[in-house]
Amino acid sequence: MRNLQGLVSFVESAASGSFTSAAARLDLTPAAVSKNVMKLEQQVGVRLFNRTTRRLTLTAEGRDFADRARDALRGLDDAVAGVSRAGGAVSGRVRISVGIGFGRHFVLPLAARLAEQHPLLEVEVSLDNRSVDLVAEGFDIGVRGGVIIDSSLIARRVARLPVVLVAAPAYLRAHGVPATPADLAAHRLLAVRHAAGNVSPWRFRKPTGRGSFELLPAARVLTSDPDALVDPALAGHGICQTGLWHALPHLREGRLKLVLAALHDPGDREIVLHYPHRQFLSARVRTVVDALLAHLAAARELHVTPADAPASWHAAAKSKASSRR
Repeated sequence: MRNLQGLVSFVESAASGSFTSAAARLDLTPAAVSKNVMKLEQQVGVRLFNRTTRRLTLTAEGRDFADRARDALRGLDDAVAGVSRAGGAVSGRVRISVGIGFGRHFVLPLAARLAEQHPLLEVEVSLDNRSVDLVAEGFDIGVRGGVIIDSSLIARRVARLPVVLVAAPAYLRAHGVPATPADLAAHRLLAVRHAAGNVSPWRFRKPTGRGSFELLPAARVLTSDPDALVDPALAGHGICQTGLWHALPHLREGRLKLVLAALHDPGDREIVLHYPHRQFLSARVRTVVDALLAHLAAARELHVTPADAPASWHAAAKSKASSRR
């Protein structure tokens, strides 16, 4: 097989469904990728893609060939990666997509250390809370909170992502401590509005103990970054929902208190590291993936749960009206 460039262009185009996306990953022009694939089709003597002005789809022969070509390239890349690891050289660029708060606290410091350890390695960290298409946008690794349901991705669970309601003691002294979710209607609430325009709901257990219900916070202060809400909460401007790991130092020092912890039920969330399995994993990506998994596993604050919270972290559950009696 002499047309390795055509094979790589074909596999990347098949994975992303676009010559343009494949070109971004391969650092080529879309025209060059298209030309490489056309040469490969001429060599194998069969059409691999059906092309229209808007869509690029695999033919039946193309689907079969893509599976075999992907396996072959993965084997070749494993061989190259083994040689690179044996020689101690890890080189090239690795692009990581991660949320703003989590990325600044956990990922950027590790990226700097990896760049020092591997002089030929470039680690680019994109801080953004929007939903990202790893393949189409040319990322090697994604780190996000939530549950990854895309079967085209390898997902490596890092930790659970407990979410809590918190407020400053000064705010609670002035406005009272809500005893039920209904009491929140009388409070100043700080909430998240996603890029799609929807406000993130708060979820609570039903009084019967069976099932849960969602409450849409009537907030007057909103942001796209849930971690950023901790700052106005610390300043006494209201109650916010945020990740426990972000509120943790403030809870320990008494600057924030947990609110409605016994009734709050945000559901099962996770911090997940993911990457496309259709991309044959190179030495550079494997090095960063392994380092991230080890680094995040060792971060103690990521593995604290609400059940670990001592009584001193909790606000006394009483409404403002009851506190006056």
